[in-house]
Amino acid sequence: MTDVSGVQTPVPEADASTITREEIFAGHEGGKLSVGITAPLDTKRALSIAYTPGVAEVSRAIAEQPELARRYTWTSRLVVVVSDGSAVLGLGDIGPSASLPVMEGKSALFKNFAGLDSIPLVLSTNDPDEIVETLVRLRHSFGAVNLEDISAPRCFEIEKRVIEALDCPVMHDDQHGTAIVVLAALKAATKLQQRQRSSLKVVISGCGAAGVACANILLADGITDVTVIDSKGIVHSGRENLNSVKVDVAGRTNPDGRTGTLSDALVGADVFVGVSAGKVPEEALATMNSDSIIFALSNPDPEVHPDVAAKYAAIVATGRSDFPNQINNVLAFPGVFRGALDAGARRITEEMKLAAADAIVEVLGDDLAADMIVPSPLDPRVAPAVAAAVARVAGQG
Repeated sequence: MTDVSGVQTPVPEADASTITREEIFAGHEGGKLSVGITAPLDTKRALSIAYTPGVAEVSRAIAEQPELARRYTWTSRLVVVVSDGSAVLGLGDIGPSASLPVMEGKSALFKNFAGLDSIPLVLSTNDPDEIVETLVRLRHSFGAVNLEDISAPRCFEIEKRVIEALDCPVMHDDQHGTAIVVLAALKAATKLQQRQRSSLKVVISGCGAAGVACANILLADGITDVTVIDSKGIVHSGRENLNSVKVDVAGRTNPDGRTGTLSDALVGADVFVGVSAGKVPEEALATMNSDSIIFALSNPDPEVHPDVAAKYAAIVATGRSDFPNQINNVLAFPGVFRGALDAGARRITEEMKLAAADAIVEVLGDDLAADMIVPSPLDPRVAPAVAAAVARVAGQG
């Protein structure tokens, strides 16, 4: 199905659980991307305009005024999806070649949901210096960078350095796409419950890319009582052998100075956000406050099964498509990049991310319910709404 802008809008299917291995491999054969053309090449005149000698006029103009590249090349709508293959899905460090099907898929999502051209770049290096240098050297070939599936804590340094080195939108989606949709879901859930977010006690299981970004965006939203858990328990300032990222997290979270395990942190908590492979004991859920909210987002196996979580929580979300309330990054990143590029923004700011979360909630309108705190990932209204909100904020900067 195609809308008036030429963007393909997907048609939902009944049940993804029946997909066979043969169907999966057939769907990937030859890759999922191809390059199309926007200029006709069916006559000698057309060829002379699109290529030589006509193209030389455009090249001369850009040489004199480099900003014209935005108008006369595809860079203003081209996103590169960049990965070193070090933290792919739940597969871990599988390297660049094995990561390419995932990056192709991400590029396809950019095109399908936001009408943005996108190409995957998988790099045969894990060295931050080499990754940054590669993107600096390629800068004139693209308009924005989506960093993807780069392991923590390297991902934090790499994103920071790429942002500083380039004059275009850059975002590590594993961090910020997740955080935007988590914030949107929490805003919708508390709106439904008529609760003030600032009074919430939030526990985040996971101190990697997604966990740190979720903590950051919730703090930016005004939630002050956030506690982060890693594999060794509560991240707090008294712990030894914390890396620099966790030291920073410890200094800005856990205001009551709690120590101990995940179970200790959940006592009296209002919200649980799971972005790790860790499991939550059922008895720990019983110690949370009434009307609690549980986002168990690990895939394919949530930190707690949704049916178990529903015994204790008023609202439950997962990262899976076969349960209600799927927290899916595709609700955020296509529109965020589209809005940033449409506005000619040089950065994706915290204000843009907060605006994106608000836009996701606004799409729900009267459909807001305990089993509908975020729109469907296939909802064609989401990306345009997010793009408009992000572009509006960018224009105010």
